Amino acid sequence: MAISMGIFLLVVMFVLLFLGAPMMVGLLLAPVLAILRYMPDIDLMWLTQQATGGIEVFSLLAVPMFIFAADIMSYGQTSKRLLDFVYTFVGHIRGGLAITTAATCTIFGAISGSTQATVVAIGKPMYQDMVNKGYGVSESIALIINSANIALLIPPSTVMVMYGVVTGASVGELFIAGVGPGLIVLAFFAIYNYFDAKRKGIAVEKKVSWADRWVSFKKALLPLGFPAIIVGGIYSGLFSPTEAAAVSVAYAFILEFFIFKTIKLKDITEIALSTAVVTSVVFILVAAGAATSWVLSLARVPQVLAASVLGANPSAFRVLAMVSIFFFVACMFTDQLVAIIILAPMFVGPAAAAGIDPIHLGIVVTMQAAIGSCTPPFGCNIFTASAVFNKPYMTVIRKTVPYFIMYFIISLLMFIPEIALISRNLLY
Repeated sequence: MAISMGIFLLVVMFVLLFLGAPMMVGLLLAPVLAILRYMPDIDLMWLTQQATGGIEVFSLLAVPMFIFAADIMSYGQTSKRLLDFVYTFVGHIRGGLAITTAATCTIFGAISGSTQATVVAIGKPMYQDMVNKGYGVSESIALIINSANIALLIPPSTVMVMYGVVTGASVGELFIAGVGPGLIVLAFFAIYNYFDAKRKGIAVEKKVSWADRWVSFKKALLPLGFPAIIVGGIYSGLFSPTEAAAVSVAYAFILEFFIFKTIKLKDITEIALSTAVVTSVVFILVAAGAATSWVLSLARVPQVLAASVLGANPSAFRVLAMVSIFFFVACMFTDQLVAIIILAPMFVGPAAAAGIDPIHLGIVVTMQAAIGSCTPPFGCNIFTASAVFNKPYMTVIRKTVPYFIMYFIISLLMFIPEIALISRNLLY
């Protein structure tokens, strides 16, 4: 029954998606129909309880607060100050504009934790500059949407929060561990864009004086305090990841309202409404994913699938390879948070049996979630960029292949625990 029920769930979801139904409809309706067909004796009230229970987790409070902080900063001057700061240091390097974009996406990701917020906040001011300097439209967008994915690896990451909630892994350790892989991705992108700019003969900008660098640094100093507060506060034990999210909101408000004076009290209502809309969508998806995950567990689909795919005594490499494949495919079609809720419990047991550190497993899962943000057909960054830059779907994805290749290489490197956990091992 397990396999046939699993296939039934997938078919219902894909049919509804193909018919144009919202993702949440497929996730909610599929488990209901599966219960009615395969387990009619079960009261559907249990499904409702599992759905609501999926979002009644204290750690999930961090998600709307990180989103709120990101929205406040996107509304204000934080992204511009960061861009100016990074550009003064790397703008004169071959491919400096592209490297500035990737580096600023990384820094803003360490502030917002949101790929879509990063596409908007960094992509908007950088896109036209890159096109004017000789970068193609599709090339510029490809860099922006792929660099924005680093936000899922660099803390604070909503994907890491969800993985910690589902598996019980330490969110604080996940945050620390994500720094190393995030910087590795940035290094790959910077090197590629250096040689790509050299091949295209893109002009090199004039080197900025140290006096101007000092001015830009002073302007960016307070925004750069976000990563220090989040990572430093969690690592020192001063506060938990959830408390760090609350602190980030307060810090963002103080920065933009009292110091930069870029927002007014009346703007907070509009910003909060935007956050509420995004949070509502996220939590509906989380609730629907929890319900679907419960139905799959009830039918023992994860156990049967894990046994058939992984075998009795899987090696660490085989487990990580299967995790990468499953999450890569899942994140191509569904939201990363939903994929984690449904798939992560399936691999926790086999990973532990193979001797894989749960934080290492979390880094591999997060890497695939990041790739899924810009992978056709339903990568969220693709649609965000299409709306922000007013470009067709195919224009957005046309030049993404080099970045997929780099992500594939980095994904293989993440199989090596000494590389994947380099920052965690240095601090813990």
